[in-house]
Amino acid sequence: MTAIIHQKDKRSGITYAYESISYWDREKKQSRAKRTLIGRVDERTGEIVPTDGRCRRKKEEATAVKPGPVPSTRTARLFCGATYLFDAIGRELGITEDLKKCFPKTWRQILSVAYYLILEDRNPLCRFEKWSDLHRHPYGENITSQRGSDLFASITEESKQEFFRLQGRRRLENEYWAYDITSVSSYSECLKQVLYGRNKEDDFLPQLNLALVFGESSGLPFYYRKLAGNIPDVRTVKTLLADLDVLGFSKVKLVMDRGFYSEENINALMKEHVKFLIACRMSLSFVRSNLDPIYDRFRSFESYDEASGLYCRTVRAEWDYRQHRPYKKDVLAEPRRVYLHYYYDIDRAAEEEKAFDRRLAELKSELESGRRGPEHEAWYRRYFDVSSTPKRGVKVTVKEDAVALKKRYLGFFVLLSNETMDAATALDLYRNKDLVEKAFGNLKERLNMRRVLVSSERSLDGKLFVEFVALIYLSCIGKRMRDSGLFKDYTLQGALDKLDVIECFESPGKESRVGEVLEKQRQIYAALGVPPPTSL
Repeated sequence: MTAIIHQKDKRSGITYAYESISYWDREKKQSRAKRTLIGRVDERTGEIVPTDGRCRRKKEEATAVKPGPVPSTRTARLFCGATYLFDAIGRELGITEDLKKCFPKTWRQILSVAYYLILEDRNPLCRFEKWSDLHRHPYGENITSQRGSDLFASITEESKQEFFRLQGRRRLENEYWAYDITSVSSYSECLKQVLYGRNKEDDFLPQLNLALVFGESSGLPFYYRKLAGNIPDVRTVKTLLADLDVLGFSKVKLVMDRGFYSEENINALMKEHVKFLIACRMSLSFVRSNLDPIYDRFRSFESYDEASGLYCRTVRAEWDYRQHRPYKKDVLAEPRRVYLHYYYDIDRAAEEEKAFDRRLAELKSELESGRRGPEHEAWYRRYFDVSSTPKRGVKVTVKEDAVALKKRYLGFFVLLSNETMDAATALDLYRNKDLVEKAFGNLKERLNMRRVLVSSERSLDGKLFVEFVALIYLSCIGKRMRDSGLFKDYTLQGALDKLDVIECFESPGKESRVGEVLEKQRQIYAALGVPPPTSL
């Protein structure tokens, strides 16, 4: 009689499956059973995964092929200097390993397309064949436009989320994460999320929005999300927090510009115990009421920060926190500690005052001439008294109190945080957020995302993901160039072009050989933290 028996190993916690065959022992005159290990039981699916027991590792080690140069199967002369750099960065950052886990069948194609997008900026995928014939790359074969579309369509949301999770775990846990959104215009009429919205580049085209999260210390992106083009920035924060929670990131610190500020968002960040640093508008009564007590002595020498050239002060304040609790059918209201970091720029104040006076003069002229602009009505009401008599005509008087109140806060800007830090530290953290702007520039200019030319949702999602993978490489190279001072001598494209001319030679049955590497090329590799190639 044959049966399958499950038995759990108490030491490892693994449940094994055995084939039990019952038989009659004539000598002992009793029933006996012979067990043979079949495999381990998958706890999630209940399926039996075949295994050959404890000897498996030894057998694998005995049959494993030692890593080393792989003999070529063709005769070719290829450019390899830049792609060798990408290979090294991919191994160091875990990009290659994570892609293998998430896309076991297509990771080589994804990397090759990413390499192509970096080196052939602004060129469409239809030119990949020419590039492939001249370069050594992970896939090693041509990817036609149709195969590229199939590749994009094969990239699933589940695999992307797993990649974000794996990459996020490699980032510094306690660093601040910069969060921002950009708009990407499109000519497509088939994409559901391509809608008219507030276009940040003044394009008269429908758009979709792209949200991006960057680690400020690592200088690397690890998460993005596609949004409908008509969703304002301020509406995205709660979804971001939910997404980060799903990815398993509990200790979150976010840096955001003032487009994300709202009382609702601040309450949501506090509810989720998220540390934040966010810019606010000086027109907020909460901001002004905490500045007024220190306003007169703000420009003292003790407040001057030589590094930034600004006057800086930090004020501890209380935030009126509110949380709606459906389970108790009430609203929790309590004070929460926050910090307002104020900054004053004398040069900026002078420029803003001159621009403000110039604007007032133009508006006054419009009123006196009777050429009122409908878009300026709010300004007319706020800063002018207008009267009219049959004899004297239109009389326009400036509201001095309103003008004085406006000028009182010119040159100031403010950051709000819920973590203890001084004003100078907060300013450095906020200014580091410009790496997101650089990333958006790379996406749109170098990676050909200025206009979305795909015609299906799945192709769009897949293309965005490959662009995102390429962006990780670009961000890493850009950061290393800034840290090493390499930008003094090269642009990013110039440095890559300098390396891209290095050749390798392939002959059947022999190891690939690398051509001459010049001293300047060695210096670039050294600045980027990668040893020069010797063999491939």
